[in-house]
Amino acid sequence: MHEIKLGLKENRKQFSLLVIVNAFVGGMVGLERSILPEIAKKEFELEVKTVLLSFIIVFGITKAITNYYTGALANKYGRKKLLILGWIVGIPIPFILMYAPNWNWIVVANVLLGINQGLAWSSTVVMKIDLVGDKQRGFAMGLNEFAGYIAVAIVAFLTGWIASKYGLRPYPFYIGVILVVLGLIFSIFFIKETKHHVEKESKTSIKPLLKNIFWDTTWRNKNLGSVSQAGLINNLNDGMVWGIFPLLLASKNFSIEEIGIITAIYPAVWGIGQLFTGKMADKYKKKEMLFIGMLLQAITLLLFIFAHKFYHYIILSAILGWGTAMVYPTFLASIAENTNPKERAKSIGVFRLWRDLGYAIGAILTGIIADYYTTNSAILFIGILTLISAIIIKIRMQHK
Repeated sequence: MHEIKLGLKENRKQFSLLVIVNAFVGGMVGLERSILPEIAKKEFELEVKTVLLSFIIVFGITKAITNYYTGALANKYGRKKLLILGWIVGIPIPFILMYAPNWNWIVVANVLLGINQGLAWSSTVVMKIDLVGDKQRGFAMGLNEFAGYIAVAIVAFLTGWIASKYGLRPYPFYIGVILVVLGLIFSIFFIKETKHHVEKESKTSIKPLLKNIFWDTTWRNKNLGSVSQAGLINNLNDGMVWGIFPLLLASKNFSIEEIGIITAIYPAVWGIGQLFTGKMADKYKKKEMLFIGMLLQAITLLLFIFAHKFYHYIILSAILGWGTAMVYPTFLASIAENTNPKERAKSIGVFRLWRDLGYAIGAILTGIIADYYTTNSAILFIGILTLISAIIIKIRMQHK
């Protein structure tokens, strides 16, 4: 066996391949980002938002649970096997989205998508952290999340553009077939297992073991708990943006192409921004990065209530994307920094459990509030929750 080395430079080839694979993973989410709410309304005549947002609810719950088990099983079965399994589960998704005869099939596709994302994205995250060791974790996570979310943005734009030219189905989802094939090929033939890197780092780590990985990561540990609650709130507001914004924009008479542009700006800035914010997380205090990022999100969401012109939504989507970019790689770098290498995969799994439950909680809250009150009421409520999350970080998290 060749000598195991830790570091981004030392593992640049394998790291680059994992970045490419994660772009394929992110693209699978982008398939739905701009057009699925329109399909729900126009093809299946769904008007009640809690029913319409059911696809996000099941996606969030299944992804969250899969995240947890991916973290728990990563050391036992290996990261690569779980990554490959994630792509196998993803094979039927684009075909179901193309030909689903009713909304229940769309929900099934999103159960599979949640499992696909939980297995594949979680595996690439853990593998990259394994490779880089204790240095440049923020930058490593910035590259990982950049690849995933820039792919979300590109595919969201492309599906919106294709739908405007050729109709909502089936053509936009052909992209998904290409993503699944490439993801599976890369994962089987080019990606290598990283468990040995963890063993090497564990020999020199002085980080104490947690008393209870689940409860310490959930809340009991001040730093880990602060990160977990912020992750949940971050994805809670992302779930709202995913489900409600295409409907909000359609109600203001924006075209499907304009909706595609606006909904793509947010993940594009989120994705590209992480090339910079990931490095910032290595240089600046993570507590301040998280506080400012969540505060920016809160302010922007509240300003959305007053927006009505196309350029308003473009500017606010960009700012929201930057706020999210500040926190996303910092979340994962903070978890890695506060856990022993032997427990890292499990702790990341617990964090990602809570973070992605935010999708489901956000979709449920948004749907109920929007149905019984107004869409703006839902945005206001989520904005206030995001502000409270920022305050918790400021008060509770230790200065790291």
